[in-house]
Amino acid sequence: MYEEIRVRGTVQGVGFRPTVYRIAVANGLRGEVYNDGEGVVIRAFGYEESLEKFVRQLQQECPTLAKINEITRTQHISEGEFNFDDFIISKSINNVVNTEITPDTATCVQCQSEIFDPQSRWFRYPFTNCTHCGPRLSIIRSIPYDRNNTSMASFVMCPECRESYNDITNRRFHAQPTACHVCGPKAWLERADGKPFTASMFSMLDEVDAVCTLLQKGEIVAIKGLGGINLACDATSETAVKKLRERKQRYHKPFALMARDITVIERYCTPNAKERELLLSHQAPIVLIEKGEGDFVSPLVAPSSSTIGFMLPYTPLHHLILKRMNRPIVFTSGNISDEPQCIDNEEAREKLGHIADYFLLHNRDIINRVDDSVVRVVGDKTRIIRRARGYAPASINLPSGFATSPQVLAMGGELKSTFCLLRHGKAIISQHLGDLENVATFNSYQEMLDLYLNLFEHKPEAIATDLHPEYLSTKLGKQLAASNQLIEVQHHHAHVAACMAENNIDINTAPILGIAFDGLGYGEDGTLWGGEFLLADYREYTRVATFKPVPMIGGALSIHQPWRNTYAHLVTKWQELESKYGSLELFQFLQTKPISLLNQLISKQINSPLTSSVGRLFDAVAAAIGICRDTCSYEGQAAIEMEALIDDKESLSYDFNIEKSNNISYIDSSYMWIQLLDDLQQNIPNQVIVAKFHQGLINIVIQVVKHLQQEYKFNQIALTGGVFQNAILLEQLQDKLAKFDTKVITHSLVPCNDGGISLGQAVIAAARL
Repeated sequence: MYEEIRVRGTVQGVGFRPTVYRIAVANGLRGEVYNDGEGVVIRAFGYEESLEKFVRQLQQECPTLAKINEITRTQHISEGEFNFDDFIISKSINNVVNTEITPDTATCVQCQSEIFDPQSRWFRYPFTNCTHCGPRLSIIRSIPYDRNNTSMASFVMCPECRESYNDITNRRFHAQPTACHVCGPKAWLERADGKPFTASMFSMLDEVDAVCTLLQKGEIVAIKGLGGINLACDATSETAVKKLRERKQRYHKPFALMARDITVIERYCTPNAKERELLLSHQAPIVLIEKGEGDFVSPLVAPSSSTIGFMLPYTPLHHLILKRMNRPIVFTSGNISDEPQCIDNEEAREKLGHIADYFLLHNRDIINRVDDSVVRVVGDKTRIIRRARGYAPASINLPSGFATSPQVLAMGGELKSTFCLLRHGKAIISQHLGDLENVATFNSYQEMLDLYLNLFEHKPEAIATDLHPEYLSTKLGKQLAASNQLIEVQHHHAHVAACMAENNIDINTAPILGIAFDGLGYGEDGTLWGGEFLLADYREYTRVATFKPVPMIGGALSIHQPWRNTYAHLVTKWQELESKYGSLELFQFLQTKPISLLNQLISKQINSPLTSSVGRLFDAVAAAIGICRDTCSYEGQAAIEMEALIDDKESLSYDFNIEKSNNISYIDSSYMWIQLLDDLQQNIPNQVIVAKFHQGLINIVIQVVKHLQQEYKFNQIALTGGVFQNAILLEQLQDKLAKFDTKVITHSLVPCNDGGISLGQAVIAAARL
């Protein structure tokens, strides 16, 4: 019997064809296997029971990095033009693209062993890889994923590499980036000041090894890696970390760390089983772990944060650098603050020359910028905070009903931007691209969008955008939609829909209750929302509860100057409050501000839009107790520092009230502020105040849900939006809501922050179409 078997999914560049070959030969089949634009095609001839066993084994023995989404089998009675004496691997065929690209993957155990084995051809070779690991998205220009479509095209394989590439029994069989010292990319070290340098000056093994010595001496080294260039220094040296912060102009935002192995990490914190699993996974993300009580890195690494972000080496280059390093290093993106990470050698010399003392560069071009992913374990569940290297662009299978949806392009938001391609029941979300308000980031966003559209030959029938008219992604989406249907999606509806999609909620499900708390999103009434209770399905939503809006004085300025939010919450009763609490440091601080001007902005509605944002409420409370009062240097700083302060033994809480108007329940924080100011007057510690605020917020959400259950029918609740990156809020609220007769769904595949809204936009557009 002759069968044509088509396999769709992540099946190119992951050792899938060699696995097919091995199993086919073992089952006595004749035929061929090859890549094409849709995945892998297998043409096989053999006995019926042999073919059945072959397909069964293929699913059971699928390579580690492969993911089979679908297998379709077409039987043929006659062999026809089928002329094969044995089973072979044939050349790839270029046709309509409907396959997937594997994310870049951390160095496998076998490759790690080879780079430290003096008898191996790959001893100390920084670009060692095989079908189980190495670069993928970062080097690809087009698919099929073959060497000539990557930045390895210019490196001609030496005879020995060619032999292993063609050896079906070798794990480098058809490993597209395979190379060695003889024929592959080279790394070199250079000084930022242009003076000559050789590894022999430090009596090192080679220039990669010399980087370790430089880091130990307190130098800052820019290291070109897999998806970008990173800046590194000794994380235990306060002098080195301070120097890096000053030069990079990143004064407060926590730095990520890289350590040689788990043993080094465990000297500084205690990862649990799930965190260890993530650190050692082939995605190798940055894992946020609670700070320990053992050895200490410089306090400047993650000031005022309760967690520290650790990752393990994920390329041979990193492993070689850290072999002699018994302490962690700072490993942060190589960029000027808020700009995209550098990926080009010349660009790095130009932009990072005043930051780094040395450069470790190489000549394998990075085609696509890919940042390090960031994850956190909350409630024994992985929460992705930044989805990039190791995860993107792996597709997400969509729930029932989306398989026949038309192709959609969703543009995402403004901050933590991503875009999403939806087709054939799958969502392909770009890697994290950054904040589009930065010109260089927006240019990078457009370049990456063009690449994905070409890479996947995506021809959208509809463009989905955010409602906010000033988002650059929205403006670009409207331009692209000139010949397509434009579908505008409310920001928080997109948050809820993204959570529904990744939790496999059917396209025709009854409305669920979505609780979406974040910094802000444009509301359909023209105000800025951010504390929303939405009764929503994929097509529409009803706003059933929210926080009572307050003015966002100065617009975007209030994001960077939290005291503005504090004043906005106090202004309606300012004279009364000032007479009672005027001696507080908070009021003395606010009295130094141009209160008369602020009041005019509010009364005349000049650049002071109303907002229901819970993110801004966090900022207001933080500023009230002296956290980031004057300025924030990065988004979410105040909330992160508040979370780190919480006294988890405190059981008391502040009180919020509920008012109702026009069928919407409004949460009023006025009385909460009176209680908070009373505590300040009584010199109650900040740790207690923060705990009472968190507990009060949790309690009022529970009250609102109870109230809504009496009015509306829903059996599922989604927790979404950037505020739910707060582990205490998420875990405690989830636990308390679980006692209701409802299912609570949260995020794990995409970020709960704006990095996930492109998925929500895409599924809403598809459902409406």
